[in-house]
Amino acid sequence: MTRKSRRLWLACACLLGLGSATALTLNAFSSNIVFFMAPSQIHAKPPAPDRTVRLGGMVVAGSVRRQTVGETPVALFDVTDGQAAVTVRYEGILPDLFREGQSVVAIGTASPDGTFRASEVLAKHDETYMPKEVAEALRRSGKWDPRYGKAPDAASWDTMTVRDARKDAAGPQQQHGS
Repeated sequence: MTRKSRRLWLACACLLGLGSATALTLNAFSSNIVFFMAPSQIHAKPPAPDRTVRLGGMVVAGSVRRQTVGETPVALFDVTDGQAAVTVRYEGILPDLFREGQSVVAIGTASPDGTFRASEVLAKHDETYMPKEVAEALRRSGKWDPRYGKAPDAASWDTMTVRDARKDAAGPQQQHGS
């Protein structure tokens, strides 16, 4: 084997090794990425049942229901972005700052029955904080425009009920049907 062909084989082996390492790294990153979705996005295009996503929005006033299964506390509540509402099921103790009308981010998976099974629930840490994804979802839904001031506070969302959120979600569908 000539010197030139040995160099060529070495270069090919290095490129193959670098390509393999890059492919493995990208594969590891893609399986760990958790995308943010608003309730209206989940209604429009539900994620795969095995795909972990972050669901963000406001907890609908009057929607929190607490149960106990065995010795495990279970909370059911609706999260809305002003256009649609998604029912979230969380097994465990909710954060102390969790309240109706407050912004929340739930990490979990979508169920085939339309509910969202959260493995973790994150609540905001003070009155002025809103996760940037939730603020963006509110802006896209038309419930808030940054040109007219800061994002809506929790008090303005306390008046929205489960019926209002579901009516807003059903409104465009009813208009198309008539």
